[in-house]
Amino acid sequence: MAVCARLCGVGQSRRCRRRQRNNQQDQGSDSDMDEEEEDTGPPHPQSLAELPPELLVEIFSLLPGTVLPNVALVCKKFRQILNTETIWRRRCMEEFGMKEDLRKMEAGGVSSQDLYVKLLHPYRHILGLWQPDIGPYGGLLNVVVDGLFIIGWMYLPPHDPRVEDPMRRRPLFRIHMWESKKATVECMYGHKGPHKGDIQTVKKDEFSTKCNQTDHHRMPGGRQEEFRTWLEEEWGRTLEEIFHEHMQELILMKFIYTSQYDNCLTYRRIYLPPAMPSDLLQPGLFKGTYGSHGLEIVMLSFHGTSARATKLTGDPNVPAGQLTLDVDLSRPVVLPELEQQRNIDELSRLVLGVHEEVQREVEQQANGTPATVRRPAEGACGGAGGAEEVVAGDAACSDSCHSGNSSSNNPPEALPFVLPFGVMARNEVYPRTCRKCFYGTGLIAGHGFTSPERTPGLFVLFDEDRFGFIWLDLKSFSLYSRLTDHLPHAHAPNMERFEAMLRNMQSWTS
Repeated sequence: MAVCARLCGVGQSRRCRRRQRNNQQDQGSDSDMDEEEEDTGPPHPQSLAELPPELLVEIFSLLPGTVLPNVALVCKKFRQILNTETIWRRRCMEEFGMKEDLRKMEAGGVSSQDLYVKLLHPYRHILGLWQPDIGPYGGLLNVVVDGLFIIGWMYLPPHDPRVEDPMRRRPLFRIHMWESKKATVECMYGHKGPHKGDIQTVKKDEFSTKCNQTDHHRMPGGRQEEFRTWLEEEWGRTLEEIFHEHMQELILMKFIYTSQYDNCLTYRRIYLPPAMPSDLLQPGLFKGTYGSHGLEIVMLSFHGTSARATKLTGDPNVPAGQLTLDVDLSRPVVLPELEQQRNIDELSRLVLGVHEEVQREVEQQANGTPATVRRPAEGACGGAGGAEEVVAGDAACSDSCHSGNSSSNNPPEALPFVLPFGVMARNEVYPRTCRKCFYGTGLIAGHGFTSPERTPGLFVLFDEDRFGFIWLDLKSFSLYSRLTDHLPHAHAPNMERFEAMLRNMQSWTS
């Protein structure tokens, strides 16, 4: 503010301004010749305050909206100019992506300044991705500026097993200024339309929603009608169409558990993983099949020579926040001929061979002896080839083995792929070619996340938007497909912040 005061000629007191005028008069009387040679045109502005109003409007429009209140404190002229709608309209457009919707708002009697000051700016901290605290089930909430509203959309996976279908969305709350000059929070849960709600900021990167009219969530037919409606929305079918008894129990359990949270929910911020040129594929969110638990959402991220998939939605066995897949990109697996791929024993021999080697290295490192690691021979990233054991402390595979972008602009050659007989898959239609395969482990556990353990499996990269994992112990196959929705305000500031978020997510449900 002091800088702005000096620019516009505003001193700290009248004595300062009087001293400035006296100095200017003394300088003007020093030389008559200077006055004669002085330009007869309009005087040049000596301070920011002397600029034309239209130019000040343009300058102020370029400033972030968060500093404009401080600019208004400089002088009366600045405060008056900051009432210009053009300035606030531009801030709404550039900071929150609003365009034609502003005209509708202004026509309804709400100014762009009110919209920014009373709605967009106060609630800017809740924009982005969040994970609701719903026990083991988790979830994915995306809060965005949507038209003239701020809306919290709950993202739901497609109905099982259509993993490549688009995500479904359901509004949980909205904030607007339609009915008054202040922001109004409304709960969107239930089937009776919007009703009164509230939003509270608990602490940094955490907020809560509360419904003030929970009777809007109830249905005339009671809990049975509510369950049938929920089942149709969640699974796209009726209970009679689900013949598997265990699946019926899981569905009923989820309905009973999640119904407890229709009144109040707490959300914690999550970030999309940062992308690096050496990543095997673009990191991000994927939908995956998890047997009788249905489809779940995972976050794929890369950490050196590891690819990790973290659950955003979970189940009573492995809850949200846990590391469901951990893939070692330094250990590629060369698939045999197509006919041999159909033999589950052959696949188990390949993967378990790598698994035993990893265990030996862990034991050697624990004993302080040099680790023997497998270095792929020529062709191990895609073609046939052997492997040799060497003593080394570096990663066993060069960057070209796991780099998706840096080593070559051309995608790897497509290799034939088929699931072994006896491996269960929710999707009978899956890709019949793949790019690369790697050794990895998957997390399994009993009900209530009891006796968790990491079991060996095969990570299969199909293309930029699809990958799979064969769970050897379960004789099961999970297919994952990329979530392609636009998710603004969701990128992590840096890798350190993202990894801290992952650690916190695991602690929430451990």
